[in-house]
Amino acid sequence: MVTCEFLDSPQGRRIAYHRHEGKGPWVVFLGGLKSDMQGTKAVFLEAWAKAQGRAFLRFDYSGHGESSGTFEQGCIGDWHEDTVAVVEALTEGPIVPVGSSMGGWQALLLAKALPDRIHGMVTVAAAPDFTEDGYWANFTDAQKQALEEVGHVELPSDYMEPYIISKRMIEDGRDQLVLRGPLELPFPVRCLQGTADTAVSTATALRLMDHASCDDMQLTLVKDADHRFSDGPCLQMIEDAVLDVLGDA
Repeated sequence: MVTCEFLDSPQGRRIAYHRHEGKGPWVVFLGGLKSDMQGTKAVFLEAWAKAQGRAFLRFDYSGHGESSGTFEQGCIGDWHEDTVAVVEALTEGPIVPVGSSMGGWQALLLAKALPDRIHGMVTVAAAPDFTEDGYWANFTDAQKQALEEVGHVELPSDYMEPYIISKRMIEDGRDQLVLRGPLELPFPVRCLQGTADTAVSTATALRLMDHASCDDMQLTLVKDADHRFSDGPCLQMIEDAVLDVLGDA
């Protein structure tokens, strides 16, 4: 296994990454909540990029994988800062963010922060605003009370050990919402969504489509695909989507 490198971010966090130079635009993989850069989609895209001579970057948010910090201390805003830091320090010119789940939210935040850098975007089960519309909206009164008194709640996951969701993550998430105000995406966007996804609903994908201002945005629903979206046909769809938004670049 190739040893990862580290970037010390402006916020003092140590971010682990794998970077491969090649033809631009840079393809930048943005992972999901509690995922890391060793996941199937990230590794698949890196292998594809190397075979194509394409520039590629994957990394771990703070509190994830090999980066510094703990997940429980982090929040959407921290991981947005990590994303901006690695993009600014480790890539140049146009980029194509490929955002999976929470990474889809991060891709949209990145487009707002660095609009002139985005050549195109691919999302896989994008989960914008999930801390508010998924977590907070479905918390019971007892969970909301625990958030105030204990500072966190524990939520089960269909895909890994339970999530510890902190009061800070909920409160910070409200400062990062992208579906409440204008969302200009002046570049090609391809969204992929499985109909058997129990973590992100097709309604979320349709809401993003309806909300965003974009002249070239397509949503593909894949029957019976789950949140992992990592079997052979799904990986091929991700590759095809990246090629589509790259165009002749």
